[in-house]
Amino acid sequence: MTAGRPPQSPPGDGVDRAGLLDAFGRTVRAARERRGLSQEDLADLAGLHRTYVGAVERGERNVTLTTVARLALALDVAAPELLPPPGPAGAIRPI
Repeated sequence: MTAGRPPQSPPGDGVDRAGLLDAFGRTVRAARERRGLSQEDLADLAGLHRTYVGAVERGERNVTLTTVARLALALDVAAPELLPPPGPAGAIRPI
């Protein structure tokens, strides 16, 4: 396990956890940058700590659905828009 990274999913569960978190973080960062927000701005709007937002963007935090909803609201996007697509281009696929 890498420092700051969540543990890998159990074998056979079909989820590339690190890939999923990385993809989610990249999507959050892109949405934040499109809105012209700093990490601190986004954190304030979502009611989160700036360092937590940074960790999410780096794929280091496995967020809850509540956090996804808070980020989506702060970014003025629908929550599903922050999630990577399933299949080869996304991170939800058999491993």
